[in-house]
Amino acid sequence: MVIHNIPPVFDKNSEILILGSFPSVKSREAEFFYGHKQNRFWKVTSAVFGCNVPETIDEKKKFLLENRIALWDVIARCEITGSSDVSIKNAVANNLDVILDTAEIKNIFVNGKTAEKYYNMYLLYKTKINAVCLPSTSPANAAYSVEKLIEKWKIIKQ
Repeated sequence: MVIHNIPPVFDKNSEILILGSFPSVKSREAEFFYGHKQNRFWKVTSAVFGCNVPETIDEKKKFLLENRIALWDVIARCEITGSSDVSIKNAVANNLDVILDTAEIKNIFVNGKTAEKYYNMYLLYKTKINAVCLPSTSPANAAYSVEKLIEKWKIIKQ
């Protein structure tokens, strides 16, 4: 069983909640979200908000909070082989109450189909908020260029 080791980023001003599935090996090593250099999350979200791509963890946290974004993952712990979402077994969901009881979240977005699947399975009945599924920023999602991702992800700013 692998345990999620990254706390959520949010504050009372957060209005947007973005949920991934479970952190990759690189993210768990970095102890922060989307830590794999090939993941396009930071490039895409910073482009959507017209900001420079944040490099350090502090810059990433600042970017998220300045843009009223809360960030976490659906899964708290699971059995997983490497970073492969398809290998996830025996998933246990994070408790989103820590965010939802603090912030006025207006929209929930999930980063990819795996996050959507587990959100709908374990969290939708609790939150009663339908999540909008966005194409995954993972490098494994080769069907989407950065430009196509930016176009699809613009919805988070509306």
